[in-house]
Amino acid sequence: MTTRRASRVRTWLIWTAGFLAFPIAGLAGAGVAGRLDDPTAALLGGAVTGLVIGAGQTLAGRGRLDIRRWVPATGIGMALGLLLGAITVDYDTSLGDLALMGALTGLVLGPAQALALPRGTRMRWLWAAAMPALWALGWTTTTLGGIAVDKQFMVFGAYGAVTVSALSGLLLLVLLPEPTPAEITAPAPAQAHT
Repeated sequence: MTTRRASRVRTWLIWTAGFLAFPIAGLAGAGVAGRLDDPTAALLGGAVTGLVIGAGQTLAGRGRLDIRRWVPATGIGMALGLLLGAITVDYDTSLGDLALMGALTGLVLGPAQALALPRGTRMRWLWAAAMPALWALGWTTTTLGGIAVDKQFMVFGAYGAVTVSALSGLLLLVLLPEPTPAEITAPAPAQAHT
């Protein structure tokens, strides 16, 4: 029992450490699309940001997420969600606007990622339901932390990323069955095409 608990804590800590993907993703998105100030920047910057976040989360997931499904789902969900959110708030950066933008981003991103969760995931709809609140909280935490959000970033900063990663990691512990040591070290099985 103690070993299982230690394994779950380690899994959660590694997922939480994956918060580092968020600032890297934000830099990548800004490098490709510039500031989040028009629909093209939202769509293109959101896609790049989402792809990098998805890759980071896959690494932090230690074999629990299929990179072939999770990364594209995160890229598409982030692009469309950020486009919806940014247009809705007219690219404004007040606390309320960013929280709303985050909620709308999560409203699209959550279901996309929920569909990419592995087979056997319990209550995957909880992931979809949680993402709007978590992404709103991510932007709120970043804004209250004094980050210069008026620079129109693609994604919240490290404060928000730690918050979202820690809370989503707890949710993953509930939703995903614990992998066996063999599953952690084995490559993902190829899926047959039908």
